[in-house]
Amino acid sequence: MAPKNTTSVWFEEQLWKAADKMRNNMDPAEYKHVILGLIFLKYISDSFEDKYNAIVNDPESYEWEEEDKDSYLADNVFWVPVEARWEHIMSKAKTPEIGKIVDDAMIGIEKENESLKNTLPKNYARPELDKTMLWGVVDIISTISMKDKEHWEKDILWRVYEYFLWRFADSEWKWGWEFYTPACIVKLLVEMLEPTSWRIYDPACGSGGMFVQSEKFIEAHGWNLSDIAVYGQESNPTTWKLCKMNLALRGINWDLWGYNADTFTNNLHKDLRADYIIANPPFNISDWGGENLTGDVRWQHGTPPVWNANYAWVQHFIHHLSNTGTAGFVMANGSMSSNTWWEWEIRKNIIEAGLVDCIVALPSQLFYSTMIPSCLWFLSKNKENRKNKVLFLDTREMGEMVSRKNRELTTDDIQKISDTYKAWKSWEAYEDTPWYCKSASIEEIAGQDYILTPGRYVGVVDTSDDDETFEAKMQQYTAELSEQFNQEKELDERIKKNLESIWYKI
Repeated sequence: MAPKNTTSVWFEEQLWKAADKMRNNMDPAEYKHVILGLIFLKYISDSFEDKYNAIVNDPESYEWEEEDKDSYLADNVFWVPVEARWEHIMSKAKTPEIGKIVDDAMIGIEKENESLKNTLPKNYARPELDKTMLWGVVDIISTISMKDKEHWEKDILWRVYEYFLWRFADSEWKWGWEFYTPACIVKLLVEMLEPTSWRIYDPACGSGGMFVQSEKFIEAHGWNLSDIAVYGQESNPTTWKLCKMNLALRGINWDLWGYNADTFTNNLHKDLRADYIIANPPFNISDWGGENLTGDVRWQHGTPPVWNANYAWVQHFIHHLSNTGTAGFVMANGSMSSNTWWEWEIRKNIIEAGLVDCIVALPSQLFYSTMIPSCLWFLSKNKENRKNKVLFLDTREMGEMVSRKNRELTTDDIQKISDTYKAWKSWEAYEDTPWYCKSASIEEIAGQDYILTPGRYVGVVDTSDDDETFEAKMQQYTAELSEQFNQEKELDERIKKNLESIWYKI
């Protein structure tokens, strides 16, 4: 049974044909970006051509000429120089120089459009990229119209990127452990957060999917897109560039800095206090540099363990929230109930501080790239009359299977969950519902030893507190044991030095 495609990319078969041409020559994680660069080039070229033809065919309605750059920039259309237009690229597609032609096109576009500077891929001339295969891909992409019926799909790159990850995740191909946030989870986070204005921050922003969905939410509700500014950070250089391309297409006011960087060790937005934080940080990361961040200003509720970054992320979000801000993010289930002293103490402190607003237990099999069960956390510094309360939602029985291996939350599921959260926040028509939702006091949570697993509160008998896989548990336990071995070694060395200082050498 093939998986259900929920991205609605109307040229999906052509895309997969293009990918299939590269299948035997290149790793999917690499050729995905080869194709995405060409898709971007085709999109802005088609958009430019559409505007060009409008000027030529109806010159009286325009003040400028068809080759006047300002004519395009005024309508938020990228200026595409002659050497970068798709017609020119197609005319050279079957020549040995096709790689250089594409690279020169990317360079020309960056030169003419400041927002794309140092963003576009420019490695199509490299020897290992087979040029016969490349012109075949160019030929396939030439058959794709970037205009869907009557409107331009300005979120095209995000949808194409999502589609590729979906196909790679469901196939048997090696795809480099790329972490993909399913569209239904992104939509649920945005619907619950309702980011209507001001500053939106994602410190693990990937290709910008959270920002795109936030923009869709704002447009759907008739609010002003100019009222928001998005701030992001991404460590992977290729994905960071893709995010810039994605946001540039949509005309979103963004700040991703001028380079990629690790959020923990090089926090680029140190002074940012965001109104909304929305994120899907990587789960259970053990090698995150925590040993070098002791005493960091972000650890206001306790020092996170060096073998797991989950509570480093939680505190990073808290640190960057404005005084009235709200954060919604994905976490591994273990974050709700981990009983190591460091994590338990941090969880206790943020609960007692009244920062935890809502916890959602998600259904299993939502993610393509990991089987680790997950949940949603919502933190708020603007809880007002619910400061002593936390809403627990158990949605594990929701969703429908879209393939043999994967599940999706439906539109009705997303609506029900978000409506429940909104009703609880306003106290309008909210009631506890056995097996589904419960508004619990901090005293009740303390009585459960500060465990945040929703099943404990809504009435579901859990077979386990966190549902984490054996592999995930072993990863954490071995990391903890390794750290203890290191501490033991350091202690031994210190004892030896102390003994030597009083003339007793071992």
